[in-house]
Amino acid sequence: MKKNNKDWLNTLKKILHFITTVLMYCICLMMIIVFLVFIVNFIDKQYNLKSGKNKKDLFSAYTIVSPSMVPTINVLDVVVTMRVNSPEDLEKGDIITFNSTDYRYSGVLVTHRIVDIEKTTSGEYLYTTKGDNNNTQDSSRISFDEIYGRVIFRIPKIGYIQYYLSSILGWVSIIIVPAVMIIGYDIYKLVKTLRSKEDNIKKIDNKKENTKNKRIKKEKEGRFKK
Repeated sequence: MKKNNKDWLNTLKKILHFITTVLMYCICLMMIIVFLVFIVNFIDKQYNLKSGKNKKDLFSAYTIVSPSMVPTINVLDVVVTMRVNSPEDLEKGDIITFNSTDYRYSGVLVTHRIVDIEKTTSGEYLYTTKGDNNNTQDSSRISFDEIYGRVIFRIPKIGYIQYYLSSILGWVSIIIVPAVMIIGYDIYKLVKTLRSKEDNIKKIDNKKENTKNKRIKKEKEGRFKK
């Protein structure tokens, strides 16, 4: 019974260690990706400033908080956008993130689909947008300068991780607890290894002592026989 309990406990430790390790690696991978995107954007920004241009970030990521693009993009999906350098590069059907002037969105960043493009006599491009899940088009058209980028892909539901990590409970459960568990497990293995070494040293010392005692005993017995 004790052996079964010990085996079950060891199995549980291995499972928890595996889960926490995977979570830590995933978080580290996300941080590396964010860092790389930051570096790329920084280099691009410096290059544009030296060229006398003030462009928006080359890559950006946004968490979707409304169902206006369901089912194409769901709530708490994260969309990754890439900067569009020319208004001619945008077409009907493209999904873009822009600074909305629509009264329904109060000037916040919105991700909707382009449903119509108009070029004015002055050469300015105006874009009409609409959420896939909305019954009507956005009330105001947007200019090219208000567009932050075109959506190149989405990461489903990863916004949940962002919201969870932004909370105290999420930070503790995802970062602190796994880290403490991994460190505690490593300390346990270290202590166990040190104890094992101490036991081996004691065994060797005992063996030497027994050998010495046997030798002394034989010497005494030899003297007695003489």
